[in-house]
Amino acid sequence: MKKFIIPIVIIIIILAIVGSFVGIYNNMVAADQEVEKYASNIDTELQRRNDLIPNLIATVKGYAKHEESIFTAISDARAQMMSASNMAESATADAAMSSALSRLLAIVENYPDLKANQSFIDLQTQLEGTENRIKVARNNYNDSVQNFNTMVKKFPYNILAGMFGFEAKDFFQAVEGSENVPQVNF
Repeated sequence: MKKFIIPIVIIIIILAIVGSFVGIYNNMVAADQEVEKYASNIDTELQRRNDLIPNLIATVKGYAKHEESIFTAISDARAQMMSASNMAESATADAAMSSALSRLLAIVENYPDLKANQSFIDLQTQLEGTENRIKVARNNYNDSVQNFNTMVKKFPYNILAGMFGFEAKDFFQAVEGSENVPQVNF
């Protein structure tokens, strides 16, 4: 019986170590998937906003026919958003869209009839709600990136992260200059 105690103890220790590494790996996979989920949530909310834009433009165009440059800027920003392939491109496109929408809403101030139009009011309310959802999605994404990045840098996670190719993720960051209020010229 004493012959079997040492091999059994060794097997238990090996199983405990392997089990720990499996648990660590699974935690990193789960954290990585959470980051992907929140990145997808940002894309979903940006798509929702992009889907609202044509209706908003159509409503405003009826009143502000000579404001063509703002419609072009929104169309360009929307195309840029649709073609974004990573978080940095999404952030740049988002900044362009936010700037163009701010200019559009400032132009609306010149058209009291438009401000009273129920379709425009409804669209504006939906857009405001979507902007809030985008903010929440960005915050959730950045929180999950922080958790993931902390995980892959901590010992012993960093060992397995290096072995299995888990790398730190990029945060969603506003593009440079987005803290400035957009200039609106009439």
